[in-house]
Amino acid sequence: MSDLAISTQGLVKVYSKVRAVDGLNLSVPRGAVYGFLGRNGAGKTTTMKMLLGLARPTAGLARVLGCDIGRQRVEILRRVAFVGEYKVLYDQLTPAEMVRFTCSFYPGWSEAAAVKCARQLEIPMQQKFVKLSKGNRAKVWLLLALGQAAELLILDEPTAGLDPFMNDALLKQLAEDTSIEGRTVFFSSHHLAEVEQICDWVGIVDEGRMLLEARLDDIREHYRLVIAAGRDLPVGKTPPVVAAARNGQFSRYLLARDAEPFAAQLKSQGAAVTQVSPMSLREVFWNSCARRKHVLLEMLARHPR
Repeated sequence: MSDLAISTQGLVKVYSKVRAVDGLNLSVPRGAVYGFLGRNGAGKTTTMKMLLGLARPTAGLARVLGCDIGRQRVEILRRVAFVGEYKVLYDQLTPAEMVRFTCSFYPGWSEAAAVKCARQLEIPMQQKFVKLSKGNRAKVWLLLALGQAAELLILDEPTAGLDPFMNDALLKQLAEDTSIEGRTVFFSSHHLAEVEQICDWVGIVDEGRMLLEARLDDIREHYRLVIAAGRDLPVGKTPPVVAAARNGQFSRYLLARDAEPFAAQLKSQGAAVTQVSPMSLREVFWNSCARRKHVLLEMLARHPR
């Protein structure tokens, strides 16, 4: 059995002439809570649709729980729970009636998980779905997903549009459930705070390409900003440099590792290294998705010399 719950190699999806996903390489370890980060339009939803067989890839390979997404879609859907856009499909049913209807399709339905989720999230189980607030509707969809006792949860922007209180309640429930059950969670977001709250892995995607994939702890521990003063310093993106820019006499580098040896190398070239400092996930995300040099310079200029 593979150690990966999700794996893709060179995954491509083209709509007309638009490459929504462009050679995506993705590796989600089993048991991970993986935050799939990207701006709106980065290719997150399209990727999820391909993983679930809702969209056919133009090129590339993908496996979910060891199953090929093209040939074994039924097996994937049996073992995966998905929460996407909140649609009013059962508007005249109550959440309790929705649970009774949904559980009939899943032999492994966990009544205990459903009851626990309903209680902890304080879902009004006897009120018609159409009359529920957006936050309570989101809770119901999460309840239906958790009740399936699936090996993998795929959640597309599960907290979109929720107020901070509802947001925290959903994330807390999700974190508690996954830690107890040991299932894998793959969820998309562009909200960095919620990713930092519950994730142990993160992937940053932009324009359909994977820009960075790492353990969140590794980003916190190893990513560094190096600032140096000197003429004719290199500003290329040779590893371990993730990004580089020059502003006047100062050159700034974002490194994925080996910051101290890199700083020593700059010193050997006559540079004065003025700063070696950690980078937050927000700064790494912003930098990774910055396509214009002036955006990078603006971000790096916020750091004092």
